[in-house]
Amino acid sequence: MTHREKALEYFHQGYNCAQSVFAAFCDVTGYKEDDALRLASSFGAGMGRMREVCGSCSAMFMVAGIVRGYTDTSSSEPKKAHYELIQSLAAKFREKHGTIICRELLQSLKPDTSPTPSERTKEYYKIRPCAVFVADAADILDEMLSEGK
Repeated sequence: MTHREKALEYFHQGYNCAQSVFAAFCDVTGYKEDDALRLASSFGAGMGRMREVCGSCSAMFMVAGIVRGYTDTSSSEPKKAHYELIQSLAAKFREKHGTIICRELLQSLKPDTSPTPSERTKEYYKIRPCAVFVADAADILDEMLSEGK
């Protein structure tokens, strides 16, 4: 199963966008599934349903940090290189969807920042574009991994 397929499977099981992307890459990050799902749980729906940065993007950045993050603070170069990578990932997502901001991605839906999640019904999946964002974030990460950046 591809990372894209795994991410979509998680999403359709009811996990949020961030959990779906982050957990799909457990084989890359080395995280246990339960730990990955817990860690990413706060980032769904634009961080706790506040509709800020898309959870799929947040998860993409977390995976990139685990795989290509820096720990050396003796110079600014490692940090600069990592921020360039994160900005590149964001640009690829933005290229496909115009923004990385959840409320802008969901502008066709009624604004809702209530902490109560929407019920996962057939109608939910029919009108909500989040599965596309989850799949595209997984593809962008796979592209990064295959390029060795």
